Amino acid sequence: MKKVIASLLSVAMIAAMAGCNQPAQPTGSASSETKSGESKPAETTTAGGETTTTETTVKESYGEGPVHINMWSFTNEVPNMAKKYISLNPDFGKKYTIDVTIIATTNGTYQPALDAALKNGEVDLYAAEAAFVLKYAQGDAAQFAAAYKDLGIDVDKDLKDAEIAQYTVDIGTRPSDKALVALGYQATGGAMIYRASIAKEVFGSDEAATVEKEVGAGSGNYDTFWKAAEKLKAKGYPIVSGDGDVWHMVENSSSSGWIVDGKLNIAPERQAFFDISKQLLDKGWSNETQDWTPAWYADMKGVSQEGKDNKPAFCFFGPAWLINYVMVGNSGGEKAGEGTYGDWRVCKAPAGFFWGGTWVLGSKSAAENADKKAGVAELIRWITLDATDKGLQYMWANGTFNGEGGTKDCVASGKVMATADGKLDFLGGQNMFPAFIAANANATGKNMTQYDETINSLFREQVNQYAHGQKSVDDAVKTFKSNVADKLGVES
Repeated sequence: MKKVIASLLSVAMIAAMAGCNQPAQPTGSASSETKSGESKPAETTTAGGETTTTETTVKESYGEGPVHINMWSFTNEVPNMAKKYISLNPDFGKKYTIDVTIIATTNGTYQPALDAALKNGEVDLYAAEAAFVLKYAQGDAAQFAAAYKDLGIDVDKDLKDAEIAQYTVDIGTRPSDKALVALGYQATGGAMIYRASIAKEVFGSDEAATVEKEVGAGSGNYDTFWKAAEKLKAKGYPIVSGDGDVWHMVENSSSSGWIVDGKLNIAPERQAFFDISKQLLDKGWSNETQDWTPAWYADMKGVSQEGKDNKPAFCFFGPAWLINYVMVGNSGGEKAGEGTYGDWRVCKAPAGFFWGGTWVLGSKSAAENADKKAGVAELIRWITLDATDKGLQYMWANGTFNGEGGTKDCVASGKVMATADGKLDFLGGQNMFPAFIAANANATGKNMTQYDETINSLFREQVNQYAHGQKSVDDAVKTFKSNVADKLGVES
């Protein structure tokens, strides 16, 4: 995702807190209307990163209809959407029963279980997050996914009417037949989130247009951004907290992915991250923090790390979920004037990128089942393509999914965001949606592979060793290639 929905998180999300790839995303709260609930102990986390023990496998049912739809997910976010739909459309619940299986990805348990169930025809609708969605939409398990058109969804019309962010469409399109098989509901295009007070002090204005000019927003390179870093340093401010704050922008704006023609490929933009990481350290442009650690959160509060006398970082890079579910809770306040709450703004980043998200798929077996097909299509369309004020995305954007005054989030529909109220007190009353509409338009999903989570972790490990003087670039690259070959069998 305080107004955060309680969560079950995947291990990929938890891995992100250790500096790997994907975000911690909150999910919908558990419901008292659940008919059944099988569970086993497991690990979950809150949006702030604290880890507790709860469930790893949950089975629930919603509705009372004779037609049973089997839904699989790694959190209860998508299942809670189905529950909401039934509450809004009682006749749907009289016709269908949604049998939910939630398996947290702790210890990598979700994907193997889902794979087996898909092979056995036991899944009708399922969720996949950014860390592994390509496996199900384009990769090893793509054959199990139904084309949205085969479910009866008017894809071309709905995509156009809703103005769905293109990167989510690209990711959800199966290459073999060019069929759309998955879409997200939450948009995760990344913007620059900066301190207004620091911008005023250093650049003379906290207006987004001024800051965008100072950092080279939309330029596709970092030349102007590093000039801004020098200006900030002259006033004693690091431009970012740590290299992880730049990594996702570098990674997801690269010209090619990790695997090209079956071989490991290091895009020039990613190769450049070796020098980016090192200069952030050597030139004092960062506070040398690791993302998802107490020191990183301290920079969100604008306080010095324990035992250090550093000044607060100027900016972070990320989607709206980073604001809502990480920065708000770590700002040190709940209203303007407390901690850094109210002192943040958003603007376009130097390069387009996205970070995280969840995609929804229907199975071929469901598309071939006359009883289930229409119900699966109805749910998927309401979640991913309905741009009316009755759709999931309208409620998600306006913070009304769980009633008035809830968390406002970015959605895949540009049409919805253009009309929604994106003003946040945390951002000093700024409407965040214009910046994130631009971010979604500038993001690309064409440089992804189904192995990104693993390869990103191996790469950042070697970059870190180089930046701290433990290896040369050549040695770090050599080790990286060797580790990828050992782990995935992919040669360079």
